[in-house]
Amino acid sequence: MNSPFRAVLSPCVGICEMRDDGLCAGCFRTLDEIARWGTMGDDERLRIMDGVLPTREAERADG
Repeated sequence: MNSPFRAVLSPCVGICEMRDDGLCAGCFRTLDEIARWGTMGDDERLRIMDGVLPTREAERADG
């Protein structure tokens, strides 16, 4: 069965530690994003997964 929908799973990698910059050490989400993840729509989840989180990860690596 081909579905036009993409399942948006949590980016959690099991390293749940909030850093001083307010982001999780494992998934780079804020506490608000983590708390709201279950109620977010797929469009917002995809925006965070595809745009926001990679940018945060790159910024931390350059950091």
